[in-house]
Amino acid sequence: MKPSFYLLLTLSLGLFACQQNTQLIPPETDFLVAEQTLAAATLPKEKQGKSFQLVHQSAPTVAIPYQVSGDQIYWTVTPETQTGNFELQAVEKQTAIDSKVTAREENGQWAIYINNQKVLGYQMAVTEAPEGVNPAYRRSGYIHPFNTPSGKRLTRIQPKDHYHHYGLWNPWTHTLYEGDTLDFWNLYKEQGTVRFAKLLSQHTGALFSEYEVLHEHVVLKDNKNEVALNETQKVRVTPLTDNSYQLDFEISYQCNTKSPFKIIEYRYGGFGWRTTEEWDNQNSRTISSEGNTRKNADGSTARWCIVDGKLGDSIGGALLMSHPDNFNHPEPLRIWPENQYDRGDLFVNFATTKNTDWIFEPNQTYVLKYRLLVYDGEMDTATANEAWDAFASPLTYNIKK
Repeated sequence: MKPSFYLLLTLSLGLFACQQNTQLIPPETDFLVAEQTLAAATLPKEKQGKSFQLVHQSAPTVAIPYQVSGDQIYWTVTPETQTGNFELQAVEKQTAIDSKVTAREENGQWAIYINNQKVLGYQMAVTEAPEGVNPAYRRSGYIHPFNTPSGKRLTRIQPKDHYHHYGLWNPWTHTLYEGDTLDFWNLYKEQGTVRFAKLLSQHTGALFSEYEVLHEHVVLKDNKNEVALNETQKVRVTPLTDNSYQLDFEISYQCNTKSPFKIIEYRYGGFGWRTTEEWDNQNSRTISSEGNTRKNADGSTARWCIVDGKLGDSIGGALLMSHPDNFNHPEPLRIWPENQYDRGDLFVNFATTKNTDWIFEPNQTYVLKYRLLVYDGEMDTATANEAWDAFASPLTYNIKK
């Protein structure tokens, strides 16, 4: 008996559907998802620019929110979906998914909101020095504020003790360029500065908001006004729970001229955070991955550092993490002592070159990656270790051949 036309058509359509679907295979890992984490896979070329939905084998008809950035697809994995395959299913039309995160330009900043609560402001416009203060303290290209999910501010700028402190920022302090030593951190010296040059890209989707900016490290000494170093900074804000979100940094450096740029060993410089004026030595804490506190963390090396404290009538803070691929990892910490200005003002810095030099050669790219897990409440060391494991070894799925 010959198969009917309709049976052949059904079999053909089924085979076509299978060919259009792509299996994503979980990696072999000892990491266990505690609540949820972001997973990624390289999107097959035949899927790029096409419409599809993402499902898990446990619920093959339930679409899972995802986001595409470049050739990568990202989605959230929970303890229930960590085992088993995901699948990309071809569909005729993409389904729009509401996002918790939004972004917009406002008042000279690129601002990011989660659930309509501002969590980050990246400063594009120049912030002038306070009235009566040396104009050399003017700056752009920094983050202030960054807030907890409930909106509690964690940063401070232009404090009277250090007018050059700008929230979350990352200049170098002691450098050598074309035979001259230059300081891009201490602005009053008028030797160098870092400035915002261009918003290169920005994108907000179902899972996160990200932007990419160009910073120029400018030599000011002797009226040179020359860009010695270009810095591309990619920043991504990813909501996690109602009480937490991730703030990811990928910072890439390239020499702008044919001259190398040498960062000389110095006790501070690089990725720094001047914390809120609410915190002092009585209502805040720091704990490093090696168990060091504010009493002994300065000068030690660490994979991560918990920084939190009292914020009004609540508690909040952030876990700072250094990626294992970073130069000089685990990185040295610069943390102000408990008696700083008597009350114990707090400054925290992954000081990459605190104990070594670092040379940037022309035509090469040098990358530093950091993550801040920002939260309302408190964090314990077990959660910090889990978060760093997820940062160091993210869940990267493979395509089934």
